[in-house]
Amino acid sequence: MSLRIVLWSVLGVLLIVAAAGAIWLLSLPSTSLAAMQPAIDAREAEATLAALKPKRPRPLIAIIGVNDGTETTDYLMPYGILRRADVADVVALATQPGPVQLHPALRVEPDATIASFDAEHPEGADYVIVPAMMRDDDPDVLKWIREQSAKRAMVIGVCVGATVVGNSGLLDNKRATTHWYSLNELRQKHPTIRYVADRRYVVDQNVATTTGITASMPMMLTLIEAIAGRDKAEAVARDLGLDHWDARHDSGAFKFTRPFALTAIGNTMAFFNHEQLGIPLTPGMDEVSLALAADAWSRTFRSGAVTFAAKDGAVVSRDGIRILPDRVAADWPADRKVRAMADIPPAKALDRTLADITARYGARTTDFVAMQLEYPRARPTP
Repeated sequence: MSLRIVLWSVLGVLLIVAAAGAIWLLSLPSTSLAAMQPAIDAREAEATLAALKPKRPRPLIAIIGVNDGTETTDYLMPYGILRRADVADVVALATQPGPVQLHPALRVEPDATIASFDAEHPEGADYVIVPAMMRDDDPDVLKWIREQSAKRAMVIGVCVGATVVGNSGLLDNKRATTHWYSLNELRQKHPTIRYVADRRYVVDQNVATTTGITASMPMMLTLIEAIAGRDKAEAVARDLGLDHWDARHDSGAFKFTRPFALTAIGNTMAFFNHEQLGIPLTPGMDEVSLALAADAWSRTFRSGAVTFAAKDGAVVSRDGIRILPDRVAADWPADRKVRAMADIPPAKALDRTLADITARYGARTTDFVAMQLEYPRARPTP
């Protein structure tokens, strides 16, 4: 075969692939617009709170993670909010000794392993919070979740943590939700699950699930309300800077759109312009704000968040999580440093981060990040 024939054959294949890609992109919807949803019926809200009641006056809450890849905000936001509320004893766990590498950013030292937790608390937890994990079929995690459920723990799958809970068998024949991107996979693997649309969180008997990453904030405030009452939940919400936290959600606003796909492709191809953005670790910094900022910047496909501190060793956050710096450095170049969040409440930290992302990379990248976080925004994608 001559070189000319080979070249024409390769060109033909490339054209076919390009045409198929173009057809696929054109088949995607062009916009996504969040609409205001009706208020949650009082009976539904009361039933949710009743299902979330603890088994002890001072509940014990365990947040489980795998050491080699647990979602950043799913792990840290429940920890920070629940510790801040001080209505329960809250522990961050890992399956094995050593640090937990969070994804897409940050590395922390957990409070204990699941083995040491079981030795200290043979009666089990009141609540087990299950974040998204890089592997949703870790046998140690699935076994431990089932054991905790058998001890009457309420299991709460945050975001794609629902797939972990689903693989444990605890969602069979129950109502549930999850991150929009993983919904089809969850339903295909577990066809008896009854998906509930237009809810940021769903509770069915002894299992709760949420939509995307940012839904853990309203879920935790609802849990606080179930444990300690409305007044306490409202006080924590004010401290966080959150106006409301009910289950309303427009599921139809979150989908794989053409701008989403094009932004993912374009930002990935701009790998020569990929940046490492520094976040200084300071004692007492708010772990919720840190998680939201680090998570968002690391989802642009143009940047990754890197923490730094003047010396090696863990830096303790506002509510006690020990964060390990990625780099030992006295400072970071000013043009590649993430803006400080200490002057605003955590719920506003994400809005500020998204505004900074717009200024740096444009509105489409901001929409792309917000869609990944399943963060409700009223503005349509242009």
